[in-house]
Amino acid sequence: MPEPDEKQAVINDPPLVVGSIRNSGEPLRFADVQPLIGFAAETTRAGQTAKIWTKLALTSDEPVFHQFVDNLAGVIDHMAQQAGISVNLRRVDTVLLVIKPDNTAELWLDTAAVTLRCAVKRAIAAGTALFESDIADVTGMSFPCVNFGERDKVLCIFREAWRFGFAFDMNPDGKLDLDAFFTTLGTLHRELRYKHLYEAVGNPAIFDRLIATGWFPFVEIITAEFKELLHHFRADFDVAEIEPKIIDAFDEARLQHMFQRWTIKPHFAARAALLQEAIEAFGQKKPGSVIKIVLTEIEGVLNDAFRKANDGQGAKLKDLLAFAETSATQRSGGPNTLFFPSAFARYLATHTYGSFDPVAQTGTAGSRHAVGHGAAAQDTYTMTRALQAILTLDQLAFYT
Repeated sequence: MPEPDEKQAVINDPPLVVGSIRNSGEPLRFADVQPLIGFAAETTRAGQTAKIWTKLALTSDEPVFHQFVDNLAGVIDHMAQQAGISVNLRRVDTVLLVIKPDNTAELWLDTAAVTLRCAVKRAIAAGTALFESDIADVTGMSFPCVNFGERDKVLCIFREAWRFGFAFDMNPDGKLDLDAFFTTLGTLHRELRYKHLYEAVGNPAIFDRLIATGWFPFVEIITAEFKELLHHFRADFDVAEIEPKIIDAFDEARLQHMFQRWTIKPHFAARAALLQEAIEAFGQKKPGSVIKIVLTEIEGVLNDAFRKANDGQGAKLKDLLAFAETSATQRSGGPNTLFFPSAFARYLATHTYGSFDPVAQTGTAGSRHAVGHGAAAQDTYTMTRALQAILTLDQLAFYT
């Protein structure tokens, strides 16, 4: 235990966001806390070697979650009783327990300010109201007004709708990686809030049908139109019933927002005039023009992005598709984000660049190869296919 006058380094500096942000209250403070080193990973007899979890993250969908949280609740109850305080964790949405190296502790019960680190679809000015439809991905969850020391131990339980996330870091090395802990909390939040999306992508019966009809949880619609789209697939309804509504949602203002997102990237800006023509054609309900332009430019966009990342060298289509997946994984911070890079690589390979049988004339306007060879049936050049092509190109603006 450190000497009373020894101070540990503070590893976060509470930021300012449109003036000072602050916690809504103070933590409960405890002294002489029994040192907590982790949670038992298995049942052992006295005298046997025990495996201990010192760092872990899980959701309430996992059975072991309830055992861990019940034990933690018992620890906190004991701390509260020793201090003569009554605590009921069942009525709390966010629990943050910070254990200090001098065996004191701070318990924040819905009183610590919480921020989410998100990728957004449009430029956002400080103080602007943000809607879920503006969110492209969630990459972190933090407590900006709580001071953390490098030797602290941290545990957090939080509610998201009717589920919970739980993460802890018992900091066995004495050097808390706070950013990694906040990233873990963000991952838990994302997996809980968007569980329906992960289930859809992970369910072949649903995902295969999505691809077959040209749909995907594109970033632009993932927190908006996709929910109703997914409902139709799960209920085995005809998705064509709601496609006109989705198309109508893409008015000129929304399309221009997307266009602006594209043109800030050099590999998009180089073809800005063509892409603007495609946007205008969509507004004029000319799907053939949209599809012919967009599907033929996607490969060029990928090739330009690949060249920039590889000292000017180009690549064949197979390598470009692999590059798109790798780039998305790196930019979003992992393979399991809402960008769904692996699933989108499959979408590109089986739909956008899917093969067709020229003899059986199976080509559709969703396939770059069929369109390029003039082998797509005329009646497949629909507004739905045109929108899907635009959304596919837009996805690459987030990936590259």
